[in-house]
Amino acid sequence: MDKHVLVTGGSQGIGRAVVLRLLSDGYRVVNFDLVPPAHTAPGEDFNEVDLVDGAALDAALSALLTKHPVVRLVNNAGIVRPAPIERATADDLAAVSALNLLAPLRLLQGLLPAMRDAGFGRVVNISSRAALGKLERSVYAATKAGLHGMTRTWALELGAYGVTVNAVGPGPIATDLFERVNPPRHPNTEKIRNAIPVKRMGTAEDVAHAVASLIDDRAGFITGQVLYVCGGMTVGLGNDA
Repeated sequence: MDKHVLVTGGSQGIGRAVVLRLLSDGYRVVNFDLVPPAHTAPGEDFNEVDLVDGAALDAALSALLTKHPVVRLVNNAGIVRPAPIERATADDLAAVSALNLLAPLRLLQGLLPAMRDAGFGRVVNISSRAALGKLERSVYAATKAGLHGMTRTWALELGAYGVTVNAVGPGPIATDLFERVNPPRHPNTEKIRNAIPVKRMGTAEDVAHAVASLIDDRAGFITGQVLYVCGGMTVGLGNDA
C-alpha cells in the first residue's frame, strides 16, 4: 500500500509531532501548511497552501495526485477564536468553520477517488476536548463537535471501501501555544496539571502516537471513533457530580 500521508498544519505544534512520528514509522509525509517548518525533515514534502482558499487547495491536491496516489489523511490544521457568547460573531463562525470543517471536507473529497480505487484509506481528524464544551469556545467547540459528526458519517459511508475515519481529541497538551498562555509553574497551570488523573501534561508526541496507531494498515476494524488523548480528564468529567 502507498506510504504517503497528507498532514495539514504539519509545521508546528501537534502537527509537527505527527509529521515527525509518521516519518520515523517509515511513511513519506506531505505537509500542507501556510508556514514552512523550521527544518524540512528527510522524507517530508512541504507545500505552502492556504487551506481556506478553495481554488488554491484544489490546485495543490491536483498537483499532488499527479505525482502519486495518497490514501492516508490527517486533518490537523485548525484555528481558535476565543470569545464569550456575547462577543462571538458571524465572522468568527465563518472563519473557524472554513478551516476546521470545510477544509477537511474538501481534502477528503480530493483524495477519495484514490482511496476507492485502492480499496483502502485512513483518515484521522484532529478534534479537541472543547467539543464537549469549554468556556469562551462557542465557535471552536461547535466546529469540533461538527467534526465529530462528519467523522461518524464518513465512517458509515466509506467503510465498505476499506476506508476508516476516526478523530483524536487532545486534552491539555504542553505545546508552545499552551505554555505562552499558561506559563510553567504558574498557579493556574499547576491547577490544570493537578486536575489531570495521570498528573502530568500531555505532549504533542502523545497525540502523534494515537494518530500513528489509527493510520496503520492494521487499524482496519476501528472506525467512527473519537479517541481522547487527555490523561483521563474526559473520564473525570463525571467526578464533579
